[in-house]
Amino acid sequence: MAGKSATYRAEREESPKRVASRARSSEPSASDLDRLIHERTRLAIVSALAVNPSLVFNELKQLVRATDGNLSVHARKLEEAGYITCAKSFAGRLPKTEYRLSAAGRRALEKYLNHMEALIQATRER
Repeated sequence: MAGKSATYRAEREESPKRVASRARSSEPSASDLDRLIHERTRLAIVSALAVNPSLVFNELKQLVRATDGNLSVHARKLEEAGYITCAKSFAGRLPKTEYRLSAAGRRALEKYLNHMEALIQATRER
């Protein structure tokens, strides 16, 4: 009986290697980052919209330092994901495209920033 309980205890106790492996798997990982937001231009778009209630195309283009085509492609990806909204109208005869960060986009950015902070903290602790 004593042998059986010792075996049972040994099975329940994890080896140091196994504990370290499990600890590493609970640490934040760069591979878990939201790839949609992580791209430089899209992160710049979401960040600019997080601190402004709305921005028109040319304002956003100037802030993120993107070309017309580049901004359009990245903004469309964020819009398709539901992270930003896009409203098109006319000011006289000129088209006006206005962008806003959606609630889902704000949550995604907050999650992304929290994840980045955790990665930074884990790196500094090593």
